[in-house]
Amino acid sequence: MDIELRDRFLTLWKKYFGEAELPIVFYYTHGDGGAEKAGKAVVWSCLICELARVRNGASVVYGRQAVACGGARRYLGYTTKMASGFEYFLSCGNRKTEGERYIRTPEMVKEIMKNIEPMDIGSKHIVFKRWDKLTETDEPDVVIFFAKPDVLSGLFTLANFDQTDPNGTITPFGSGCGSIIHHPYIESKTERQRAVIGMFDPSARPCVPHDILTFAVPMKRFERMIGYVEESFLITESWLVVKKRMYREMKN
Repeated sequence: MDIELRDRFLTLWKKYFGEAELPIVFYYTHGDGGAEKAGKAVVWSCLICELARVRNGASVVYGRQAVACGGARRYLGYTTKMASGFEYFLSCGNRKTEGERYIRTPEMVKEIMKNIEPMDIGSKHIVFKRWDKLTETDEPDVVIFFAKPDVLSGLFTLANFDQTDPNGTITPFGSGCGSIIHHPYIESKTERQRAVIGMFDPSARPCVPHDILTFAVPMKRFERMIGYVEESFLITESWLVVKKRMYREMKN
């Protein structure tokens, strides 16, 4: 990690977004990134809830056995399979499981899963850190913001500053962990490097405040965003109006 870039972003973030929550990052590695090792999962837990610790400044590294949720294991790349009967779990249910009713039919779930590109990261670990905790040895794959609407507006607009395609940011259907890990990681391996807005999953919503969504962007794209900050709308009166409102809300 370029420490100068890390510190430059911190300065710009403070200048244009005030005390808004800093982003977290993740990356895959065979080491531990100097992070605290997550213990072996013994009971089910939502990864989004667990990431609250990282948002508060803890650095945590996960291996496959530490990920409690079967869906999260798939979206983190630790398996390419889904649990038996998942198509019923996500839809209408059956005699064995109560359906979440996020998709109308089991057949539709199967079609959706066919269209989700699999990830296989093998035996690598996944390290989560808050931006200000990054060191020279860290190599982030994706930057994740947990953002209120005004902050999300700024991030979305900045991400499109160098784009001609109006769909340079995507909002794919999926789980909370899918929206902040799977989809942006897949994007990080493409030429387009699209950002991903997410955290619409009703099952993950209880793990974040009511007014928070996520904005996840591949690191290479994020580096470009940092470079554009002080020639973008963020220096205009239009953003100043929004920024003043953000500051007032943060003080209340």
